[in-house]
Amino acid sequence: MSSDSKDDEIFKALANGTRRRMLDTIRDAPRTTGALCEAFPDMDRCTVMQHLKVLENAGLVLVTREGRERWNHLNAMPIQEIHDRWISQYAGHAMSVLTAMQAGMDGPPR
Repeated sequence: MSSDSKDDEIFKALANGTRRRMLDTIRDAPRTTGALCEAFPDMDRCTVMQHLKVLENAGLVLVTREGRERWNHLNAMPIQEIHDRWISQYAGHAMSVLTAMQAGMDGPPR
């Protein structure tokens, strides 16, 4: 799979607010699928599983199984890669533009 199509999967997974909340939920500690279902009572188990599948396909969730339990772990590496590839490059440019604008506004009146 090309890097661009993998990035597309990550962006698609992160575009949904429910999936971002799921990642927030497992950020500090892995959760079982049952625990995630309890954390999102407005959704049925099937919907939670569909969201988890999108996150898993994007590489944002790693799954381990212990007996009948399915543990969902956050994999932050794809988010770091997105940051390194996209966000950090553009953030620096945006800050230099804002700094130049601020300097122009603070300068002597024309």
